[in-house]
Amino acid sequence: MKKPLLQFTGKGIYCSVAKVYLDPWKPVDHAIISHGHADHSRYGHKKYITHHHNVPIIKHRLGDITVTGKAWGETFTINNVKFSLHPAGHIIGSSQIRVEHQGEIWVFTGDYKTEDDGISTPFEPVKCHTFITECTFGLPAFKWTPQQEVFHEINNWWETNKNEGKTSVLFGYSLGKAQRLLKYLDTDIGKIYTHAAIENMTEVLRPLVQFPPTTLITRETKKEDLLGNIVLAPPSAHGSPWIRKMVPFVTGSASGWMAFRGARRRRAIDKGFVLSDHCDFQQLLDSIKATGAEKIICTHGYTDLFSRYLRELGYDARTEETQYEGELSELNSQETEQENAKGPKEKIQRIDQ
Repeated sequence: MKKPLLQFTGKGIYCSVAKVYLDPWKPVDHAIISHGHADHSRYGHKKYITHHHNVPIIKHRLGDITVTGKAWGETFTINNVKFSLHPAGHIIGSSQIRVEHQGEIWVFTGDYKTEDDGISTPFEPVKCHTFITECTFGLPAFKWTPQQEVFHEINNWWETNKNEGKTSVLFGYSLGKAQRLLKYLDTDIGKIYTHAAIENMTEVLRPLVQFPPTTLITRETKKEDLLGNIVLAPPSAHGSPWIRKMVPFVTGSASGWMAFRGARRRRAIDKGFVLSDHCDFQQLLDSIKATGAEKIICTHGYTDLFSRYLRELGYDARTEETQYEGELSELNSQETEQENAKGPKEKIQRIDQ
């Protein structure tokens, strides 16, 4: 029986013909990386290939690595297998990985979203026979509000807090979500302060995107400096000693999980904003249809329910176990945020187990 072009192994998604892994979670010789989030780009591989916008991101996170950058749509061949990277729209530099061999085409999405966020290269459907998709929010209950409405809500919240003499603390993952928030904050309301994890990552990305000015919070920052202004911080900062100097403050969190009743309360957040860097249910379906693929593999999220629904629609759909976390990685991110907050000389290189 013919081996599938891509196989799911204990180390990651493997192309045996090319001897290359896609987003492996254990150390390998050759890895093609879809994007810079910690569950997809791990330390310990001998050689990395990724989109050139993602190169400075993973170098910042992982330190001294051997990495090659590729352009969108640039074809590179390894052992007669053709690979190319295509925009995933998830975060800056995020890619879908197209794999072609002997007329058979697979596409691995990593993570993706179809709404144009204004900072990432917008998602482009890629025709294929087999489509490997996330389904982080693969339930009909998830339907996103257009982002301009969400940012209007965020800026109104900030202005209300300012009028009440309070500091606004807005939580978002340091890579992707924080820059998306930063891009659309209204600086006419006040100044934007940042946690070190967000400041350091944003500095890496400033050559690629024009962002408003930010001020890093240091030991010298006074509570009076912050009043009426907004602070961007990673979720790991919530409840930490670092946040105590913000008093009096109001907290907000931007995540797709804020669509769930009780999510805000469970995390002791004052205000939740539904803003995700992943597709909602209908966007997933539309993306799958646009590929023309007959075989669908669901890797993380509501895999069982979503694949069952796809089978009802007539797709040959199944699930595979991976170590990808989707938007859960934004909530369970303390170790990664600690790394992002360090300067290059302080980074501790480690192998993710």
